[in-house]
Amino acid sequence: MEDKRPLKRRIFEIIQIGSVEDTPSKAFDIIIATVIIVNVLAMFLETFDQMARFKPVFDVIELVAIIVFCAEYILRIWTADILYPDESRGKAILRYISSFEGVIQLGTILPFYFFSGFVVFRMLRVVRIFHLFRINSKSDSFEVITSVLYEKRNQLMSSVFIIIVLMFAASICMYSAEHEAQPDVFKNAFSGIWYSVSTILTIGYGDLSPITIVGRIMGILLGFLGVGLVAIPTGIISAGFVEQYTQFQNSRTTLDDIDLRTIETDIDSKFIGLTVREINDAYGTAVVMAKRRGINIVPNEDYRVELGDELIIFDK
Repeated sequence: MEDKRPLKRRIFEIIQIGSVEDTPSKAFDIIIATVIIVNVLAMFLETFDQMARFKPVFDVIELVAIIVFCAEYILRIWTADILYPDESRGKAILRYISSFEGVIQLGTILPFYFFSGFVVFRMLRVVRIFHLFRINSKSDSFEVITSVLYEKRNQLMSSVFIIIVLMFAASICMYSAEHEAQPDVFKNAFSGIWYSVSTILTIGYGDLSPITIVGRIMGILLGFLGVGLVAIPTGIISAGFVEQYTQFQNSRTTLDDIDLRTIETDIDSKFIGLTVREINDAYGTAVVMAKRRGINIVPNEDYRVELGDELIIFDK
């Protein structure tokens, strides 16, 4: 059913990630990014004793940032039923609040009101940095990166599992080899974990070092293992980018053999908010390519269609 609330619809278009053609929406994104960067810079500067005299300025920046974040959060809750048109208003609001974007936005606000007196919870203010991911997540380069990471998630998890197993094994071995020689340094297995992590990940802080022959031999082996283990996830991700590029090239060569049509998703499109898999299941329509802000993307099954996307589809 057509939305009869043009003001609400226009606000939704503005607070969504803007295109180069929509000046107010693009300006909104720039304002949000500027507020976040200035706020994080102020958080960084206020840790210096020399900047103590500027504390009132930092407090004003903090207050302005909170006002902007609260206003944005309220607007996004108000327009949640447009973002999720197939849900009731209550379910749409709940779905947005529980989404990654909603949780990040809430995390930027809560420390100011409830947790300012606790050091641990004040650290939640750093979450505002991740608010920038909301803007960057709609860029084409970020879309490719997340697509590759998702497709290679099983291989990446396997490599991480291998690293964790070797890390724990190395920590116990180092503790056994060094505890008697350095009881104050390798006090327990956790000290071994710290050493194994810094060695396997090729960081090498140097705060813990073996002095026994067995410990030094293990340190040498861990150093070589670390170089190889860090290369495993790097190789997996690199292969994923190559596959993504190859898939894109193959898709371009086979498009002429299919009866394709192109649609551009406007605010009333039934595809907005749906993934490629959901579009295929619900409408029997295959999305072979997507174009977002002039960049062609080969979408995977979890690619979610957004306002302004140009889709190349065919009906099965």
